[in-house]
Amino acid sequence: MATEASGTERTIGQLVADATHDLEGIVRGEIALAKAEVTTGAKVLSKGAGLLAGAGFLALMGFVFLLHSAAWGIAEWLPVWAGYLIVAAVVLIVAVILALLGRKALQNARPAPERAIDQAQQTIAVIKSTGSEPAPAAAAATAGSAATAGSTSTAGSASTAGPASGNGTGPTAGTSTTAPPA
Repeated sequence: MATEASGTERTIGQLVADATHDLEGIVRGEIALAKAEVTTGAKVLSKGAGLLAGAGFLALMGFVFLLHSAAWGIAEWLPVWAGYLIVAAVVLIVAVILALLGRKALQNARPAPERAIDQAQQTIAVIKSTGSEPAPAAAAATAGSAATAGSTSTAGSASTAGPASGNGTGPTAGTSTTAPPA
C-alpha cells in the first residue's frame, strides 16, 4: 500500500527534522529567557547588597560618633583621656563577652551528622554479617567498635577490655585488636 508523495506532503524525515529544529529554537529561547531573568535578578541583588553595605558603613560611623560623644560627656566630670579610656574599656568588655558567647556557640555546634553516620555503620555491619554470622554477634561487634572511638575490631574480639584512660595499659583510640583464630 504505497502512497505517492505529492509536492505538498513532507516525508517523515523532514517532519522529524522540522520538529527537532523547532525544539532547538524553543530550548534556546528558554535559555535566553532564563539568562535574562538571572541577569536582572543579579542586578537587583547587587544593588540591594550595595545599599545594605552603605547602610552598614554609615551605622558604624554613627556608632563611632556616639562613642566619641559619650567620651566627651564623661569628660564633663573627668579629664578627656579618662572619658575615652572608660568608653574604650566598655567597648572591649562587650567585645570579649560577644567573643566568648560566639566561641561557646561554635563549640556546641555539631555540623557532622553523627546519628546518620552511626546508622550507616550499623547498616553496613548488618549487611556484611548477613551470610557469615548471626545478627546478635554482628551487633555486638558493631557496639564494641563504636565504644572505642577509632579502633577497629573483628567479630568476637573484646576491644573494650581494659581501661581506656590512655595510660598505656589498655586499647586506646587508633589501635587495632584482632581475636586469635579459634
